[in-house]
Amino acid sequence: MPIKIPNNLPATNILESENIFVMYEDRAYTQDIRPLKVLLLNLMPTKITTETQFLRLLGNTPLQVEVDFMYTATYAPTHTSQEHLIKFYETFDKVQSRKYDGMIITGAPVEHLPFEQVAYWDELCQIMEWSKSHVYSTLHICWGAQAGLYYHYGIPKYDLPQKMFGVFPHKIDSANRDKLFRGFDDIFYVPHSRHTEIRHKDIEQIPELRILSESDISGIYAVGDVQGKQFFITGHSEYDPLTLKSEYDRDVSQGLPIQIPQNYFPNDDPAQSPIVLWRSAANLLFANWLNYYVYQETPFDLSRL
Repeated sequence: MPIKIPNNLPATNILESENIFVMYEDRAYTQDIRPLKVLLLNLMPTKITTETQFLRLLGNTPLQVEVDFMYTATYAPTHTSQEHLIKFYETFDKVQSRKYDGMIITGAPVEHLPFEQVAYWDELCQIMEWSKSHVYSTLHICWGAQAGLYYHYGIPKYDLPQKMFGVFPHKIDSANRDKLFRGFDDIFYVPHSRHTEIRHKDIEQIPELRILSESDISGIYAVGDVQGKQFFITGHSEYDPLTLKSEYDRDVSQGLPIQIPQNYFPNDDPAQSPIVLWRSAANLLFANWLNYYVYQETPFDLSRL
């Protein structure tokens, strides 16, 4: 949340140069306050786990957030009970007349498929097109980020020689110090779990996009459009402490080739409890998105979107 200061306070320039968000008295007095409306398109098979991870982050701010849950009608989830879906979720036909301050499109375990071969691709394209006129700012996560970059900008994904798996150090692009990363340390950590990547050279060819953060090891982490209406996040800041362990144990039990996740188990020993390095950065990322790109920017009357 911003700090409210008197107009023309001498400390203003110093605070703003340090990326501290300040609000002048004049603006504070004219603000209207209402709950933020956020739509979560949950593409993960383990929907209850995923919704809990994102709600934990969305709920860790002073802002009041109302969340609607959506799943695709063109693919029937097999890991979530129909009772849960009926009680808590809606399909696109039920929400398409509404407008939202923010939207999150999750990842999905379909990286091995070309986008067009994903069962719900046509529906997802329809939703992403709808988001341009009905959502003020959209946060795309992991495969959702790759899908969004491909649909909106034609940017391809590329297969990796081995899975990008672990917790990796990242830095902020010094030329694009975006509000999304205000308050971040010079080096911060993010979990990654993916078999594909997007590449620097493709992003640079799109003038509407900016690379906001990347890693020397895991590559591009965050891309944003110049208006702050779309963000594409390739990692899993929302992951619980044991999520990577669960994925590792699953692949080992199935006899799949999988390396020990990097920077995760002490001494790379899966028998030990993982070290959480990303929790504070994750909370700050979602707090910044909600504050700077949703709460501070959307009109009080959503019908004006």
